Amino acid sequence: MTIQNQIQQFLASPAFGVVGASTNREKYGNKVLRCYLQHGKKTIPVNPNEAEIEGVACAATISDLPDEVESISMITPPAVTAKLVPLAIEKGIRNIWMQPGAEHPEAVALCREKGVNVIADGSCLLVVMGYSDH
Repeated sequence: MTIQNQIQQFLASPAFGVVGASTNREKYGNKVLRCYLQHGKKTIPVNPNEAEIEGVACAATISDLPDEVESISMITPPAVTAKLVPLAIEKGIRNIWMQPGAEHPEAVALCREKGVNVIADGSCLLVVMGYSDH
C-alpha cells in the first residue's frame, strides 16, 4: 500500500483520537487537535490530566476512547509511543499515525505485525490536511 493509500485509509475513520493532546497552543499536541477540528472531523483528545482541550472533552486513556475512533494520532515521546501502541491495538484501533518525533521502531514493527495501518515515515498530519494557526 502506498503512503497516499495509507493516509486515505487513516482519514476515512468516523472519529479520531489525539494521543498527547495539549492545552498549550504552541505544542503539536494542540495543533493536531485543532487541525482535525478545522476540518470538521470528530476528534477526542487523550490526556489524563485535562477535562477538556479546545472545548472538547478529553478521554483519560486510549481505552476510554469511543469505539467509533478507528484512527489515532500520536504526539508522544518515542518511549511513551512504545508503551501506548499495544494498548491501542488491544482497543481495536486500526490506524496509527506517529507524528514526526513520536516514532518508535518496536511500536512500528508491532503495528505491522498486527496488521495495523501505521504511518511513521515522517509524514505530518498538519501538512497533509492543511493547518491554519488562527
